[in-house]
Amino acid sequence: MTLCTPDRTTTRPRVQRPHSPPEGPRRFRVAGVDLSASIAVFLIALPLSLGIALATGAPLQAGLVAAAVGGLVAGRFGGSPLQVSGPAAGLTVVTAELIRLYGWRTTCAITVLAGLAQLGLSALRVARSALAVSPAIVHGMLGGIGVTIALAQLHIVLGGTPQSSAVDNALGLPAQLTHVQPAAFVISALTVAVLLCWPRLPGRAGTLLRKAPAALVAVAGATAVAVVAGLAVPRVDLPSWSSHALPGLPEGPVLGIAAGVLTITLVTSVQSLLSAVAVDKLVAARPDHGLGIPRTALDRELAGQGMANMVSGALGGLPVAGVAVRSVANVSAGAVSRASTMLHGLWIVLAALLLVPVLDLIPLPALAALVMVVGIQMVSITHIRTVTRHREVVVYAVTLAGVVLIGILEGVALGIGVAVAVALHRLTRTRITREERDGRQLLRVRGQLTFLAVPRLSRALHQLPHGSDVVVELDGSFMDHAAYETLSDWKTGHLAHGGKVETTGPSGTRIADPSPGAAPHSCCRPWTPWHNHQCGERPAERDGTGGTDAERADRTSPGLKLASGIGKFQRNTAPLVRDELARLAREGQRPSQLFLTCADSRLVTSMITSSGPGDLFTVRNVGNLVPLPGEGSGDDSVAAAIEYAVEVLRVESITVCGHSGCGAMQALMSAGPDDPPSPLRRWLRHGRPSLERMASRRHAWARIAGRLPADAVEQLCLTNVVQQLEHLRAYESVARRLADGSLTLHGMYFHVGEAQAYLLDGADEPHGHDVYDEVFTRVMPTAPSVAPAAALPTEAKTDPKTDPKTDPKADPKTDQETDPAAEPAVRLEAARVS
Repeated sequence: MTLCTPDRTTTRPRVQRPHSPPEGPRRFRVAGVDLSASIAVFLIALPLSLGIALATGAPLQAGLVAAAVGGLVAGRFGGSPLQVSGPAAGLTVVTAELIRLYGWRTTCAITVLAGLAQLGLSALRVARSALAVSPAIVHGMLGGIGVTIALAQLHIVLGGTPQSSAVDNALGLPAQLTHVQPAAFVISALTVAVLLCWPRLPGRAGTLLRKAPAALVAVAGATAVAVVAGLAVPRVDLPSWSSHALPGLPEGPVLGIAAGVLTITLVTSVQSLLSAVAVDKLVAARPDHGLGIPRTALDRELAGQGMANMVSGALGGLPVAGVAVRSVANVSAGAVSRASTMLHGLWIVLAALLLVPVLDLIPLPALAALVMVVGIQMVSITHIRTVTRHREVVVYAVTLAGVVLIGILEGVALGIGVAVAVALHRLTRTRITREERDGRQLLRVRGQLTFLAVPRLSRALHQLPHGSDVVVELDGSFMDHAAYETLSDWKTGHLAHGGKVETTGPSGTRIADPSPGAAPHSCCRPWTPWHNHQCGERPAERDGTGGTDAERADRTSPGLKLASGIGKFQRNTAPLVRDELARLAREGQRPSQLFLTCADSRLVTSMITSSGPGDLFTVRNVGNLVPLPGEGSGDDSVAAAIEYAVEVLRVESITVCGHSGCGAMQALMSAGPDDPPSPLRRWLRHGRPSLERMASRRHAWARIAGRLPADAVEQLCLTNVVQQLEHLRAYESVARRLADGSLTLHGMYFHVGEAQAYLLDGADEPHGHDVYDEVFTRVMPTAPSVAPAAALPTEAKTDPKTDPKTDPKADPKTDQETDPAAEPAVRLEAARVS
């Protein structure tokens, strides 16, 4: 309600609640699940970072630097809290080519410039435009990079040295197969076998073992075998950090340097942003629906990646991007904040400083085999099936082939060109067929109707016999002005010759044409406010300029608005509900819910509960108040409604619903002892227990899960719901039904500005004066679950099947009560429209 008594403010003492946040500076806190998730991500990132550095030809420390910077910098400043950044396999080919052409120090400078370019793009707020790239192009680019990586690393697996291009590596394979080094091949084969078999270990023991990352187990096992057997294979050789190479001034042609900056910027930005969107889908698919975890801010994520690339390049590290393998592990391990990402970066730093002797034992063929498997899995069968289903396999294949044969920028450019050509082909491809069925002429039009199809459409229309009964079936989503005029002119002429014309959609639904000169009719929805109704009105009537002065005055009068609204109900809605209302008239009302809420005009109960006639027995008053039984209020209407609903109608649940910005609560807070008595003041005294409860130290703050109340008014609105539920329990009929388990109570809060409903946890449980949390949990929209495996556009998943965990500090009822199925007693029918 907007009711409020102005010109009086009361300063209420600040009360420290038992569950309110402590005063003083905020401290950095780490949840238990974030700590465990960071360890899982670290165990995956360590071998992958070394393997990617090996594949690019960069110093091996560069991979560790990029992993640490990705965790600490991108994790702290990025816009995706749960995305893990670091050296990515998708950048291997680009980085290797830059190192070959310009050397390592110049490549580091290019990485710094690419990070600066990302910061500039973030400032221009163009991050979301990266999502406009066709998924077929992105998957084709990553698939081509995967093929290039696999061909190069296969030479190291066999004990040789890779060439500078994918074509040379492919052509050199026959010669390499004749010179296989047994030791390197054995170590590589062992690594590949563990990588492929470890996630498929059966039984209960397998479930326990799979908690260890497959990449870590494979590399550790290969290292142990090489050390124990004394195999002569090249190993990791981490030089002293004092001799670590830092960036220098770029040396080389300006256009070549600029192309390198553009390529690094393009690949890292697109991969990071698409991966961040995929992480959001994975988080939303978790049992807790990602409650309390903000969605990705794409421009901030792009800025975070830019800062990470600048720092990584300046410290002599590889380019940084958001990567799928580590992000999936982070989400699956139950991480709830960016602390897990940052801690993983810290563990990388400690390992790089303290575990150098252990890292020097790792055989290089094991790292090469690991990266080779990652490259092969980047050619995802799932992605190929998806683009085939959407008829974009040509775009995918051309992009993949272009990246492998020519280069990344050239391959992406070819993919974009083919995608544009395919789109134009679909736009211009229109199939028109004609047949006779049951004495009627059926003209089918498949595809988009543009001016390019007008000659064929006109020819087909004029071949139809004069005076015949014609059905024109349109199966497309677009018709331009030229095609519309052609169809309209033919229809006018055909009708003039005594024919009949019916225009339908692909399912046979009739498409009605507006009468000449009539304004388009757009029937308003049931929840459209009166001042937005334009159904059947002429433009002059909508702006109030048409008609005489008396007619304009009538149109703006409240009485006519009500009568007009009733008339529109009779015209639009009554025919749809007449049968249902007739049934209710015969059988009588049998509501299952008593819904007690405020009289505020902004609360439309049938809209926010998706209920229809006969579902709710509704009681509305100022402030959704429930007077205590026995109080001489002079108004027993609420008590009578409760008795009738509980004893006669035998409702199964009672819901007390408050709302944001309640004028009654504002008036209650601003009331003073010297205010003159009035009916409103007498009624609002039933809300004083809510005010006392809010000030009491015996009760915790009523709050919304994940945040504190926005202000004192919202605090009182929430507290009032809890207090009125206590009043309900004082009614003898309610207490009796609660005791025998045939009645449940529910608290609800509706935030008007957000159009968001919240349900009170444990509202049907009686509480005394003990301290307990009164938490309102967000009601999540009902939607189909997301398949997380198909959502990732980047590296294929080589991480283990980590069991999801939940935060022990989180509300233990969140998973249950955010699920619509967790409140069977409420049964607010989500599929119905009033």
